[in-house]
Amino acid sequence: MLPYKSLIQIDRDASIALHIQVCNNFISLITKGTLLPSDALPSSRILAELIGINRNTVKLAYEELISQGWAESIERKGVFVLSKLPLVAKTALPENNKSDGTHHAFQWTNHFTHVVLSKSLQKTTLAIDDGFPDVRLAPVDELMREYRSISRKFYGKGFLKYGSAKGSDKLRSAIARYLSDTRGVMTSPDNILVTKGSQMGIYLAAQLLLHPADHIAVGLSNYRLADDVFRHTGANLLRIPVDDKGLDVDHLEEILQRKKVKAVYVIPHHHLPTTVTMSSERRLKLLTLAKEHRFAILEDDYDFDFHYDNKPYLPLASIDHNQNVIYIGSISKTFAPALRIGFMVGPTAFIEAAASLRELIDRQGDTLMEESFAVMFDNGEVDRHFRKSLKIYKQRRDLFCQILQADFTQEIKFTTPEGGLAVWSTFHEKIDLTKISEAASKKGLFIDNGDFYKNESFSTNALRMGFASLDEHEIEKALTILKKIIQ
Repeated sequence: MLPYKSLIQIDRDASIALHIQVCNNFISLITKGTLLPSDALPSSRILAELIGINRNTVKLAYEELISQGWAESIERKGVFVLSKLPLVAKTALPENNKSDGTHHAFQWTNHFTHVVLSKSLQKTTLAIDDGFPDVRLAPVDELMREYRSISRKFYGKGFLKYGSAKGSDKLRSAIARYLSDTRGVMTSPDNILVTKGSQMGIYLAAQLLLHPADHIAVGLSNYRLADDVFRHTGANLLRIPVDDKGLDVDHLEEILQRKKVKAVYVIPHHHLPTTVTMSSERRLKLLTLAKEHRFAILEDDYDFDFHYDNKPYLPLASIDHNQNVIYIGSISKTFAPALRIGFMVGPTAFIEAAASLRELIDRQGDTLMEESFAVMFDNGEVDRHFRKSLKIYKQRRDLFCQILQADFTQEIKFTTPEGGLAVWSTFHEKIDLTKISEAASKKGLFIDNGDFYKNESFSTNALRMGFASLDEHEIEKALTILKKIIQ
């Protein structure tokens, strides 16, 4: 007889009934080939004694096995594994479980061997992050109040049904008004697709724009996940230098004389990772080149709302009179990262195609959440949140940069950013950021190692140091830990 005492594992604290646990254990033994068709199961009395449960519980487990078609009862003989079951050979998982997909139980192609998944910050208590908002400031209670209110109303039940892949009509209308009022982007709800953040917008646009061997121009330093999206399409990345005035459009113009460029991906406002803002002169020239050479501009405006020293530059989309710009933005980056709401603005036909593609991978967003955000836009709560946060983040930026200037003059070079939620910090060449990151983790501080910002052409010893998610006490504590580690 098999060693059922060790094979049948039960958990008395589990929510699953004991007889179901026993039944599931037997099913596992059968499907693994440990028990074969026509094998006899131990009597209810013996099994009950072996695993320490009531005999009636075992009888219930056997009845469940029989009802599910895994076993059969033969009068005066006992309970047996169903004789009609196909023979299952004992199998072991392959030891060489390579990531290339060639040694798995089935064959597949892994295009992501070079990709490292983003780190989770949900369990960190103190973090100098990439430049994220302070979720403690977000009016989540108000948002949830609207969510509950809508769900309770008679018309709110309709939002639990399938809706448009383009997103809530009300939210698209609210976003259209918001973009017009704050950014000078004149558009209609029909030209807006609500996404799960800017990353989805980048992916959808890239899938529609790019084919293998196409060329897309991107910054020499650039948002890494955007680079990964473009590579996934098979396109070639043409690196364009980025200086203190943003993307070098003159360099792009030289490339356009030699190569056909399908699209240009640009972050003109608070470039990621360096935080620089693109000059008006270069913006106008980029739009002129787009019209002349018929390429699309993917404008990623991930944190327009946070600019401190002057009025933020208007987006390219606001002065695009030829419809070359696909404008991508995010509410997640300015509200709370886990609340996945973003938008993409473009020509009507392009947005319709993007919605069709989105429907293949994500039928639609959370309509109730989108409707709740629409109410928050309409009643001014979003605007109040941005104005309140802007004041707080400016104070935190100033304190953060003051401490860097006072205590890290020999270790870190930086320029106080005009906007955004992070400081682009270049560390002394003798400082090993990987070791710093590891040592900080042991002290209770998360800080990245800078690898996320590197690519085949850009490998400076620098990282973005986010200040917005830390209050004044936490800023002082985090930088004190960092200073001690560097010393």
